Amino acid sequence: MCAKQVINIGTTANDGTGSTLRQAMDICNDNFTELYSDDAGDVGSITATAPIARDSATGAVTISLLDDGVTHAKLENRYTASGSITTYTGAVTVDWSAATNFVMGSSLSGAIEFDFTNFKTGQVLTIHNLTGSQTITLDSNAGTSEVFNKLGGNDYDGSATNALMIECISDSANAVFNYSVLTYVSDTTPS
Repeated sequence: MCAKQVINIGTTANDGTGSTLRQAMDICNDNFTELYSDDAGDVGSITATAPIARDSATGAVTISLLDDGVTHAKLENRYTASGSITTYTGAVTVDWSAATNFVMGSSLSGAIEFDFTNFKTGQVLTIHNLTGSQTITLDSNAGTSEVFNKLGGNDYDGSATNALMIECISDSANAVFNYSVLTYVSDTTPS
């Protein structure tokens, strides 16, 4: 096992004291060979602030940031999946990590409370197909309290089909959400 080689860049630009271009590229090649060689065996010994793992079958190196590790699987549902809500009265948990939009399966049959969980700052969630002349209440499992700011002057219209759009402004213990509600109909000619 060799030690990492460092390219001499000189004291100032073009002062002639640094490594030649050929020497620098040779050092780069040697360093890459060291890192990617099956015999190197030192990838797992790299010191870093995040855990590093090497797959023994493929040689792939992965860096995980524990619970905050960003992977497609962790983002996929939150930003691309669609979910459904099949409870039409009472308290309903809406898990923001499960989907980016939810479709109501039927008209509301009584007053409903949407209890938000796993929300993240910057995430936008939409609940589609809201109908039924019932009261809707918004709540969350924020650690201390939450604030819901209504955008615009439109109110929920139980006699029409509505979309409720909520953006998480802060996912802190004092969570903040902005929301708007709009009626909609099928129309291929917006004007």
